[in-house]
This record gives sequence, C-alpha cells and structure tokens, in this order.
Amino acid sequence: MSTALDSLLDLLDLERIEQDIFRGTSRSAVVPRVFGGQVAAQALVAAGRTVPADRSAHSLHAYFLRMGDPGAPIVYTVDRIRDGRSFTTRRVVAVQHGQPIFHLSASFQTYEDGLEHQADMPPAPDPETLPTAAEMLPRYADRFSDPGMVDRLVEARAAVDLRYVDAPPFGTVGEPHEPRSQVWFRTNGKLADDPLLHVCMATYVSDMTLLDSVLLAHGRGGWAVGDVVGASLDHAMWFHRPFRADEWLLYDQESPSASGGRGLGQARIYTQDGRLAITVIQEGVVRVPR
Repeated sequence: MSTALDSLLDLLDLERIEQDIFRGTSRSAVVPRVFGGQVAAQALVAAGRTVPADRSAHSLHAYFLRMGDPGAPIVYTVDRIRDGRSFTTRRVVAVQHGQPIFHLSASFQTYEDGLEHQADMPPAPDPETLPTAAEMLPRYADRFSDPGMVDRLVEARAAVDLRYVDAPPFGTVGEPHEPRSQVWFRTNGKLADDPLLHVCMATYVSDMTLLDSVLLAHGRGGWAVGDVVGASLDHAMWFHRPFRADEWLLYDQESPSASGGRGLGQARIYTQDGRLAITVIQEGVVRVPR
C-alpha cells in the first residue's frame, strides 16, 4: 500500500467525539479549499458508522453549501432519521467555524434478491495500456501558469491510480469536443474487505473528474488552468452492485447540459468485467472569469 493511500485512509478514519458526532481533518488540495470528494466521503463514513453492519449504502444525495477551510477540523453530526425493517436513513451535517458547509442524506439497505437488468458497459481500452497521472501530467506542464501545478496534481492523485482514456480538458484547451470523458481508476494498494470503505473511496474519487465533460464541450481547461472558476453544488450517487475500489473501475462520464453558470455531469461506473456498479449525477458552478 502506498504512503498516500495510508494517508487517505487515515483521513477517512474519523474521530468519534460523541455517539453521533464525529470529527475529521483535511489535507491540502489542488485549490485552496477542502476537496469536495473528501467531505462527501467523510460524511458517508460518519453515517455508515451509525448503521448496522448488515446494511449497505445504496444511495446518497448531497449539497455543498460553503467552501471548506482545509486548516480547520470538520465536525459531522449524524441524525438517525429512520431505522426500518429493510432501509435505514441518515442525515449528516458538516460544520466548520460554526456554519454548515455540507449536507448529506444517505440510505442503507439489507441485502435482498430482486429483478435484474443493467445498461451495457461502453467500449474502453485496457487500463494497463494507459499512462498513469505521473506519466501523463508533465506532458501538459505548459498549460498551467503555476509552475507547481503539475506536482500538486500528481500529489492529489497519488492515493488513486486514475488514468484518462483520452486527453483531459487541460490537454485540449481551445478545442471543443464531444461532452464525454472516460477514466479508469483504482486505489494504489489493496483495501480491507469492509464494503463501506469501498463505497466511501468511490465517493471520494467521484468528485475528481465528473465535470470534465462540461469543460470538454467548450474547449475549457478547467480550474487548474484558470479559464473557468467553479465548485460542486450538489452530488448524488446510487450504488447498484458490490464492487471493490482497489480493482479497476471505468468512470464513463457525459454532460447533457450547461446553462446559467452551471454545468451538469452524469456518469456510470462499471467494474472491469462489465457490471454496472454506480450511477453518479453532479451539478457544479462553471463560470468564465470576467
């Protein structure tokens, strides 16, 4: 297991300070605020630790309310909304400096058999044939005005092996493309068998690239390039089938719409053998600097 993955697992191992109150820390991100995927994953950890072990997360719905301060702890308060025979619902509010910065609702379910169908997995190349972030990012160093940006991007992705199928938005600046993007990802090391951990890790990664397809449609390079500004607004995930975040997952993303200073991304995450594991939808602020 990599040192970076160890550090990320420590980040997700929240301190319990009361029965339903948890405290987490942050680490530096590419931009000077708490990474949205981190706070979403930590909130899901907090919710999951108040739920019986035989109930797995099947959905989450979240709103990003305020920019998080990476230098201050985040307190997560869990409300036990409902404990039914099959489903358990939790609400989590993340607070910093006395103000809510994030709100999560999550639902958990006991296993049961049911009807089965799924959308087919789209074609994608073998992830092992694609360059790693450390191999790919230096190719685009001239796209960033900040000479330290490549190192920060590599560091931010050191815990997760994330590989683009095609060039990322900052590799095609000024060239509008079809609003679709694919990446393969897995953690840089094996994880424990706890299903909640794998769901939380996928939640963490899901916020990394989902709005790329919005940027590609307009030939914009993104936040690291500086030709757009923005942030996540809301985020929803549905967990359909078991998966492991330490095995290759295909993140197939597209953007059906951008308007009013907002962009919408939607995606499906498949296991390497073609099972649809997760559906993701996110809207974010995407503004062109004046």
